[in-house]
Amino acid sequence: MTAKEILSLTAVELGKKIKEKEVTSLEAAKAVLGQIRAMEPVLNSYVTVGKEEEILRQAEEIQKRIDSGELTGPLAGVPAAVKDNICMENMKTTCSSKILSDFVPTYTAEAVENLKKAGAVIIGKTNMDEFAMGSTTETSAYGPTRNPWNPDHVPGGSSGGSCSAVAAAECFFALGSDTGGSIRQPASFCGVTGLKPTYGTVSRYGLIAYGSSLDQIGPVAKDVTDCAAILEVLASHDRKDSTSMERKDKDFMSALKDDVKGMRIGIPADYLGEGLEPEVKEAVLKAAEVLRQKGAVVENFDLSLVEYAIPAYYVIASAEASSNLSRFDGVKFGYRAKEYQGLHSMYKKSRSQGFGPEVKRRIMLGSFVLSSGYYDAYYLKALRTKALIKKAFDEAFSKYDVILGPAAPTTAPRLGESLKDPLKMYLGDIYTISVNLAGLPGLTVPGGKDKNGLPIGIQFIGDCFKEKNIIQAGYAFEQSTGYEMPRLAAEAAARKEER
Repeated sequence: MTAKEILSLTAVELGKKIKEKEVTSLEAAKAVLGQIRAMEPVLNSYVTVGKEEEILRQAEEIQKRIDSGELTGPLAGVPAAVKDNICMENMKTTCSSKILSDFVPTYTAEAVENLKKAGAVIIGKTNMDEFAMGSTTETSAYGPTRNPWNPDHVPGGSSGGSCSAVAAAECFFALGSDTGGSIRQPASFCGVTGLKPTYGTVSRYGLIAYGSSLDQIGPVAKDVTDCAAILEVLASHDRKDSTSMERKDKDFMSALKDDVKGMRIGIPADYLGEGLEPEVKEAVLKAAEVLRQKGAVVENFDLSLVEYAIPAYYVIASAEASSNLSRFDGVKFGYRAKEYQGLHSMYKKSRSQGFGPEVKRRIMLGSFVLSSGYYDAYYLKALRTKALIKKAFDEAFSKYDVILGPAAPTTAPRLGESLKDPLKMYLGDIYTISVNLAGLPGLTVPGGKDKNGLPIGIQFIGDCFKEKNIIQAGYAFEQSTGYEMPRLAAEAAARKEER
């Protein structure tokens, strides 16, 4: 197979062809490394790419284990990437921040260990908004990532590097983390599929925390089949994570059925109102019609409290961030200021120089809402609102199997637009953050393009531990669309054949 043919495959398709000896893991790794060399000067999807000889050695060893029958899973031999806030032993994990610029963990996150056990070839660490704080991957200390569909636009965030890398065929799938939509929104902007599992399904051990009660690791891939296969590998009970759940039914690929007959799908009227671009609204209504024609019962309903989700989320997430990020003080690891006088001076200078503007903004907001006199007025009120939002979703899921809506109010904005107005960037999370507040699973699937050729994502939301419902609905919808590689990436892959 040619490099272009290899790179056009999904992760599951590649895994199958490796087992059938039509292609080797080594050839797949070489194709991906060639694509990275071609695309990285334009996109900046990665913070760290492993040494080529080590990646190729890893691929050769995995190929031997496949040939011997030791590795039989669908991801064996498939090159993958990991977001840069998920720890890997002996590989830099920076959270795209200056303060962790030289941090090399001594342990590996449980999610990555599960991928390694499944035989995935780990290529490197992807760029992100600093400490996952942002919606555009422009707050990274290592420069912004660009959108493969149009490099003048952002890829979304905070898992923008993972989504950009998958879209540009710089890996076959990637891990992201989702605190308020950080997998689903960039998946929408980059025209790929992203899945945020139910809170507790995937171990958070080794994920550098932003908002501990909201963070969840999940897959980014080319299609729903890949995401289901990856989730089967990631989902595991981990005693090292007190929020990790023991789930008995993890056969997510059994939900890959083009059948939604009788499925009840609700569209919140609040999700189709003011602020939603007409082309995005049209794409959501088209998706609803596709599912209706396949036999689903689709209707609009009122999902209350949507307007309170953003303030509740930013109060809770910022409060948890201010607590979680207090450990980065220049003492044991990470950046330390070169000139200081005394311990307090070292703390202040190390944190002032090490953190970027968006991280500082959220730490200050979090410290304020947790401070004496404001704790009851803001933080406790936000926690009560979170409980009410969960109750509203419980009521919705007593009537519906799946909730359908947009993943973002717009397609990908131009670079620099969102940074001018942080509040506008925060408001862009309106359709994703409620899922995290309620601990629900959410899936974004490509649903067409706008007039400028930028992807539009359709979001499927399920009840807790009902990933199968959204996988089934997403898969059925996906059969009417299909996956498309961005022209830039396809041309780069084709050029390698010419040479």
